[in-house]
Amino acid sequence: MVHAMQDAGVVVTGAGGGIGAALARRFAAAGARVVVNDLDAAKASAVAGEIGAIAVPGDASAVVEQAQDALGGTVDVYCANAGVAFADGDLHASLDEKSWALTWDVNVMAHVRAAHALLPHWLARGSGRFVATVSAAGLLSMVGAPSYSVTKHGAYAFAEWLSLTYRHRGLKVHAICPEGVRTDMLAASGSAGEVVLAPTAIEPEDVADALFQGIEEDRFLILPHAQTAERYRARGADPERWLAGMNQIQQKVEVVS
Repeated sequence: MVHAMQDAGVVVTGAGGGIGAALARRFAAAGARVVVNDLDAAKASAVAGEIGAIAVPGDASAVVEQAQDALGGTVDVYCANAGVAFADGDLHASLDEKSWALTWDVNVMAHVRAAHALLPHWLARGSGRFVATVSAAGLLSMVGAPSYSVTKHGAYAFAEWLSLTYRHRGLKVHAICPEGVRTDMLAASGSAGEVVLAPTAIEPEDVADALFQGIEEDRFLILPHAQTAERYRARGADPERWLAGMNQIQQKVEVVS
């Protein structure tokens, strides 16, 4: 795997910390030429300086052209990692349409825009790799976070569509779907995160390890938490039972809140 990534041009969005920074470090350690993107220019520069990468701060939705220029014209691997989450809780209590629009734009449309910009070159040469940091919320759901759950389902669906549409033309797609990861996002997730995610949370580096293993095995679905697969099977096999179980978790969260 280290040899396969040697000199590859890699872009990681949302790489100023958390999972994105862990991915950037792992690709750099494998010999890749890495672009570190983040809205926070200082954080992007700090990570880039640490690993000998190139900082390209700014909106993840518009980074492809600048990243291509920084890498000499070619992006081999694009990690659509930037994401936002709101603990929007009870939908009947309030509806913040601006937050929903932002979540949709960052968690879904940034992936769509990046793929749209990259696909012509990738399809012309017959190779390319798109890595989407989705979340287990895209396979299951997340109590207390409707906009996050809905948009992560969208991110997963888009990654799935990319794979089924272009795999015969050389495109490799990976959807990373972790449960709790010890990041700033988890720290800000409130009581739902404390009840559902924190007890089994892993480190960002564990997510990077899982991705590299999945790349080695040429797998689309990357599940850093072993229990996610069983939960996904249970959801498909008996939706009523699964929904009842999730509602019990919701009730626990309400008690904690």
